[in-house]
Amino acid sequence: MTEKTIENVVAKQQPSIDPTLWGKLPESEKDEKSLSHVSLTYWQDVWRRLRGNKGALFGLIIILALILFALVGPLLTNHTYDNQNLSTSNIPPRYDIYKVGEEYLYLHKNMKLYLTKSNGEIIRVLEKDKEDMIKKQLIYTVGNGTAIIDYSTKNTLVLTDENGKVFGEHKNVSNKTNLLGTDHLGRDLLTRIMYGARVSLLVAVVAALVNFLIGMMYGGIAGFFGGKVDNIMMRIVDIISIIPLTLYVILIMVVLNSGLLSIIIALGSVYWVDMARVVRGQMLSLKEEEFVYAAKTIGTKPLKIITTHLLPNAMGAIIVTLTMLIPSAIFMEAFMSFIGLGVTAPMASWGTLCNEALESIRSFSYQLFFPAIAICITMIAFNLIGDGLRDALDPKLRK
Repeated sequence: MTEKTIENVVAKQQPSIDPTLWGKLPESEKDEKSLSHVSLTYWQDVWRRLRGNKGALFGLIIILALILFALVGPLLTNHTYDNQNLSTSNIPPRYDIYKVGEEYLYLHKNMKLYLTKSNGEIIRVLEKDKEDMIKKQLIYTVGNGTAIIDYSTKNTLVLTDENGKVFGEHKNVSNKTNLLGTDHLGRDLLTRIMYGARVSLLVAVVAALVNFLIGMMYGGIAGFFGGKVDNIMMRIVDIISIIPLTLYVILIMVVLNSGLLSIIIALGSVYWVDMARVVRGQMLSLKEEEFVYAAKTIGTKPLKIITTHLLPNAMGAIIVTLTMLIPSAIFMEAFMSFIGLGVTAPMASWGTLCNEALESIRSFSYQLFFPAIAICITMIAFNLIGDGLRDALDPKLRK
């Protein structure tokens, strides 16, 4: 059979293709499902899935807002965390004002009378003209008239004029001078919460650095070498972890006195043990992979294998563990400050604010509510981010 005959046979066997099939697809027939999606890297896909998690995105927004609140907030307020004004102590964030003539007055539970503006801004505390011990009355001169605080009835304060007319509440207003009120020493509560947020963020940064620098390397070395090295290193971890963190802080306080530095050193000393265990477990499973044997074959040093090959592949579990450990570190600092082992006065911390508010919790519960809600929101935000990262970094969920 000649070559020409073969070509004719092959040509007859090939199916004829309609040229119209190669035309441009009309816009009306385009379908997203028929178009190939853009290839994403692993971390781009992680960010895409993290953005799709509303809870994690909400937590991230809260943390960013907390950072701005702590760093920029104190610059926008007219108060400092340690400025005391006993004349304006224990003033709540909202209160009722009375209109006496052309003046507006606020009657405090501590039998103090304040001159205010109609919008709730406190001008000054009024000095009483005299006190009638028999009738149990405090008498004040307000403008051209007289205002009398009657405390003859137990647990009841009544604001009247000299003729016995009772002034009714004019309206309920927000405290424009101190938005979240003041504490028992007249210090602005909002400013102190801002400085408390700085302490919490500092603890979060320290916990993150300690876990990264110590926990990752310690667990990586123990898991990679295994055997006796692993046994010795993990027994050290067991010994450290069985001693309560509170005891570490107390022992450090004996040398350095109480304060934030003692808590930071205590966290730096023992807070990496959980991360070390997680990283060790990841190393034990990853070191049997083929790429590790390939790296050993070409003579790569163990430290480089750990830092270049193993730790990056375990980064998903490390990041999730880190985001879960940060809120527990923040809570630990608040707890230490609450029991008197944290920052010292007059420095503000969320734990110290809660401790100071216990004495007057029944009368001025807002002093405990605001720092407590700040701790709760911060911990919830970090946990939401941790849950979102756990789902986003899981390769089994990648689509």
